[in-house]
Amino acid sequence: MRVNIYYGGRGLIDDPTIYVIERISKVLDELRVNVERYNLYEEKSNIAVLPKTLKEADGVILAASVEWLGIGGNLQQFLDSCWLYGDKEKISHIYMLPVVMATTYGEREAEYDLIHAWEMLGGVPCEGLCAYVENHVEFETNAEYNLMIEKKAENFYRTISKKMAAFPNSSMQVKKTVLKGSTLSLTPQESEQLSVYVSNDKYVKKQKEDIEELASLFKGMLGEEADTDEYTPLIRDNFYPLDGFKALFRIDLTDRGFSLVVDINEKELDCYKGTAENADVTAKMGSEVLSDIVHGKKTFQSAFMSGDLSAQGNFKILRNFDTVFRFN
Repeated sequence: MRVNIYYGGRGLIDDPTIYVIERISKVLDELRVNVERYNLYEEKSNIAVLPKTLKEADGVILAASVEWLGIGGNLQQFLDSCWLYGDKEKISHIYMLPVVMATTYGEREAEYDLIHAWEMLGGVPCEGLCAYVENHVEFETNAEYNLMIEKKAENFYRTISKKMAAFPNSSMQVKKTVLKGSTLSLTPQESEQLSVYVSNDKYVKKQKEDIEELASLFKGMLGEEADTDEYTPLIRDNFYPLDGFKALFRIDLTDRGFSLVVDINEKELDCYKGTAENADVTAKMGSEVLSDIVHGKKTFQSAFMSGDLSAQGNFKILRNFDTVFRFN
């Protein structure tokens, strides 16, 4: 018989939960049970792969320390990983003993949380052990408490040995009709391999970088380039050079999140999406205003005078915009 203990506390010396699980471990050892303990605070980077340790287990002990609210993040993360990557068929045959020691209010609620979580996973919860501990020394030296802990361990051993049946509960029905697991149809082996990838920080970081790079690439191909092409052909087609005129315009499209740069060098024109720090004129407007200008519905100057666009820089150059660009 094998029992795994998953301790979700912080490993403090005066944590009564540690004393209880060590007492339980001693009893199980005497009963020739193979006990394996996992301190989740030491396994933070590997919690996602811990569900695979359930494969050989006949029973598990979920041990929580309530210091201010609930079962704590490490134990919650372990249960999340069991839901995402655990072999539900295997879990359905595993008995679970909840152990909750609290130094503040909430030991009953934390025990219920562990029981409900294990039921949702499909496992078999047993009657738990929970207590409020004000003074850990008095608790640990109390002979009656020690006897109760030992009896609880013995009962857990008997439950596993006899494979005692449990009454059906509504949580299973809720799981079937409401709760949904992963949208991917994965085998237990595939889920386990996925958990290995998830626990690899370098792999996850690389995947995120690749996704961001692809997103940026396709955004440029399908989104921003299309926005640019909407205006630049009309700007180029309606360019009328002015002898000796040179100017650099930057048009910030406030609702599109990018800028158009219009670079005029006498008879040469360069129009592109980008930025220009030393523009002669910087104008800010919505894409609808620019669309009206390039389609001849209003001039650059009239849009400025009406307040449809704001501009700063050389206003003499600004007035020449309608001279070098004559939109019909």
